[in-house]
Amino acid sequence: MWKEKFIQYLRYERNYSSLTEISYLNDLTQFQKFIETECGAKEWNEIDSDMIRIWISQLMEEGMKARSVNRKLSALKSFFRYLKKKDVVKINPAAQVSGPKITKRLPTFVSNDDLSKVIDDPLAFEDNFRGHRDRFLIELFYLTGMRKAELISLKDSDIDFTNNTLRVTGKRNKQRLIPFTNETKEKLNQYIEKRNQEIANKSPFLFVKEDGEPLYPRLVYNIINNHLNSIPTLSKKSPHVLRHSFATGMLNNGAEINAVKELLGHASLASTEIYTHVTFEELKKAYHTAHPRAKK
Repeated sequence: MWKEKFIQYLRYERNYSSLTEISYLNDLTQFQKFIETECGAKEWNEIDSDMIRIWISQLMEEGMKARSVNRKLSALKSFFRYLKKKDVVKINPAAQVSGPKITKRLPTFVSNDDLSKVIDDPLAFEDNFRGHRDRFLIELFYLTGMRKAELISLKDSDIDFTNNTLRVTGKRNKQRLIPFTNETKEKLNQYIEKRNQEIANKSPFLFVKEDGEPLYPRLVYNIINNHLNSIPTLSKKSPHVLRHSFATGMLNNGAEINAVKELLGHASLASTEIYTHVTFEELKKAYHTAHPRAKK
């Protein structure tokens, strides 16, 4: 009875979608069957935290992923909050139960050597504006760690050739400065000169199509994906891989994590710390490969 009333509450008072209602009902029915069969509990007020923990353990032993288990636990917590509100239970037995930790996937990145082979391959890019643009676009992604949207919106006016900096507009319109080397300055000038010579329709944007219009997200993705396809060991081949590669390369070569945070435009250090796990994994790999006794 209380399950059905809870679903009605979700539908009419919380405006949950029908899919969410079905999901919650399935989770609660599964849990109810478990506590009746395994714990002998017949009423909701007979359930305690240990019963919920046992259920979670069984789900994990059956091979359910942590994210799915946490979703079920979230449904259970919501249900018991509702029961407590209706005075069916005095305490919420799920309130103090913690779900399994979700393992974060480490970012995919490309090594400097592999990317250099892509950029320096004379047969990989056409000898025309598009070819020059695509090669420099890939290189600038890697040199700056910019997001796809940031690179697309980059304008000539954002380049400070005197101080060698790019003014990048990131999420929530927050701006940051990214420095570049004299070598990059030379390549920027070469690209802009070629663009201005070959593209009749002038645009304020740095990267444009052959008709002078700015690039769009899918086109940028396709450019990166097509060229990174030449690296067979790479599992992902998107612009964000180059952002990951920039951050990982910086940390591997001794950059301070706070500096990398600012260059990436992260709001908090927690977002940048994932790259320290990548560098540590690289260190472990190097150790196991190089140390004479590491395999013993």
